[in-house]
Parts: sequence; structure tokens; C-alpha cells
Amino acid sequence: MKAAKLNILSNRQVSERYWHMIVDASELQEEVRPGQFFNVRCADEYFPLLRRPFSIYRINKDNQTLEFLYLVKGIGTQRLTELKAGGQADIFGPLGQGFSFNVQSGTILMLARGVGIATLAALAQEAAERGIQSVAILSARTRNDLLAAETLQGFGAQIYVVTEEEGTSGVEHVRALLERIMSEREISAAYTCGSRRLSRLLQEMTAEKHIFAEIALEENMGCAMGVCFACVCDIHDAEGVARTVRVCKEGPVFPLEQVVLS
Repeated sequence: MKAAKLNILSNRQVSERYWHMIVDASELQEEVRPGQFFNVRCADEYFPLLRRPFSIYRINKDNQTLEFLYLVKGIGTQRLTELKAGGQADIFGPLGQGFSFNVQSGTILMLARGVGIATLAALAQEAAERGIQSVAILSARTRNDLLAAETLQGFGAQIYVVTEEEGTSGVEHVRALLERIMSEREISAAYTCGSRRLSRLLQEMTAEKHIFAEIALEENMGCAMGVCFACVCDIHDAEGVARTVRVCKEGPVFPLEQVVLS
């Protein structure tokens, strides 16, 4: 991992709250994996001082570009929207542990909420490249926030949409949907990001059915290198012993069964 200034190919608003950035990644030497992230400097000046972590939305190996889909919610992301095509993005990465993808057959199941959908898009992309089927339940406040749905469909994923505005995003409705999917398909692995309550539900159901599952955690990060211990979470390790780990270093992807979801 290293810092680099990558040329911005585009940075545009795609909905009321979301922006989409594409950068030229031809200078990156390291392999980038779904589930990893980059720490991005949001402005040329010193304010805001800290970089912001962004998961990878799409990894385009053929044209050597990376894409980020980000939610504008604070000073850092607001300043990021001011970067223009033709300028440069100051990024550090790739960072963290990505998703394990050892699936040879069957279907992968993805369950995501909000901007967590973007985190799983690169995973759907890899599944398509390997010829593995995928199905996704995408949860959001409104359908206007489901920006990555078309991207996942473009990778061949079967999409189920649940939203607050339609009253379909409650846990019991999602549980029934998961039960149906799991009964109709051979689910080889499951992945989740973006919602603690939905992740607890998937944790329970995959444990009951002995399905391999992983979660990508979202946390506020100071350094994103494991030094500041600002992004810790609790897990139960392979021996069942509870311990505290750093999301940026030991994660952000963890075995779902190990994570303590409060």
C-alpha cells in the first residue's frame, strides 16, 4: 500500500445524496480486492485534516480504473465533491482485508443497506467474472437511494428491493425473503454490509443453515492503518475467546459468525 495521486476521470452527482468518482488506477502496483478500501484526502488544503475511508465500488481491470460511490454527509465528503475531472485524487491504499471468495458453484447471497450496497458491488462484479450466480437484497430509505441496483443487475445479479417508504424493509419481511431465497437456491456463501440489524438476522440464519458468511464493517477511522485504535470492534476468535480488533487493519471484512453485533 502507498499514497498516490491518481487522475480523476469523472466526479459527478448521481442523486440527491450520492456522488460517483472514477479514477485512473494504471499507476497502482498492488492488486485491489473487493471489500478493501482507500483512504482519500478530501481537499488540497489542510482542512479537513483527516482522510476519509471509501470502499471500492467497481474494479475495472481492462481499462485500469477504480470507481467510488460515496454518500455526502459531512465536511469531508462535501469537499470531495469539489474535485473535478482532470484534477487528481490523493489516495492511500489499498487497505484492509477483502472478502474471501472461494466459491466454485451455487449462488452467493448479498444483503446490504444504504451505501453498504456499493461495498458489495465489486463482489458481484467478481462473481460475474467467475461465472458464479448472485442474488441480492438491497435495503434503503427510498428507491432513489438504490443507486447500485442497476450496477448489480448489470453483473447478472437477481435483485430484491426493500425500502422504508414502501414499508418492506422490516426485519421480519427480510427474514421471509431470505427464507424463500435459501429454499429456492443453493447458497454457497453470504455477504453483508451497511446494517447491524440486518447483519444480525443474516448471522442467525447462516449459522442455522451452516452457510459461510462474511461482513464488511463500516466505522469512523482516524489513521486507517491500525495506529490510532479509533475503529475497534469486538469479535469471538476461532477459539471462542472475545477480543477487540481494529476494523481498518484486521478488517473491514470479518467472518460474520465472529463479530459481536450490538
